[in-house]
Amino acid sequence: MRGSWRIVLLVFLVSLSLTRISSAQIKRLSRTLLVNGQSGKAQLVEIDGRMYVAVDELAQITNGSSHFEANRIVLNLPMASANTPATAPLPSSGEEPGLSRDFMKASIEAIAGMREWASTMAYAIENGYQITEGWAAGYREKAARNVNLANVAASTEADRNAFQLLNNEFDAVRDWSNELVEAKKSMDAGKYAVSANALRDEPASQKIINCGRFLASMLGSGTFQDDPSCH
Repeated sequence: MRGSWRIVLLVFLVSLSLTRISSAQIKRLSRTLLVNGQSGKAQLVEIDGRMYVAVDELAQITNGSSHFEANRIVLNLPMASANTPATAPLPSSGEEPGLSRDFMKASIEAIAGMREWASTMAYAIENGYQITEGWAAGYREKAARNVNLANVAASTEADRNAFQLLNNEFDAVRDWSNELVEAKKSMDAGKYAVSANALRDEPASQKIINCGRFLASMLGSGTFQDDPSCH
């Protein structure tokens, strides 16, 4: 399924003798578990270096469901939508300050995807090309996947704060793209052909441009900053 995360779940149903259980190295841990952008506290069990989580806890975190049928366990996990980036994960203890390298790399890719989306839409409108919701959806879904990857890479408080601005930029580009599609449907897109900068000079376009520039500068600095253009 497009835009969804693949989850590989290994469920071990095995009978162990009391001798084997007592000889295994078992630890019980409480950790924040992130699945498809959904996060929550879970009780994990570490047995000889392998981590296990209860099926019902996994279902609860992902807003899914689980039940038993005869000799099998049925687990239903909802897939993450490609059109709506997930919220930032919960903070963890002992994290490093500043923007992490993985988050910066993923965010730069996300900004590049949004820039491609916006510039292609603008070029099509300014030159009178036909655009449809389905055509715009391809760019939107690609950008959404990149934003979701940046969310998954967020590991510090600065990353999570920066992700909110990145997510705001995605929302702004999505709304602007939808407006252009509607303008084309209603034959109202001709106003953008009046001058070369008619579309670029609109407040919504300027907001997207300014926020994109700010985000690129912030990511280059490696330190979280804020700016009104991204709100």
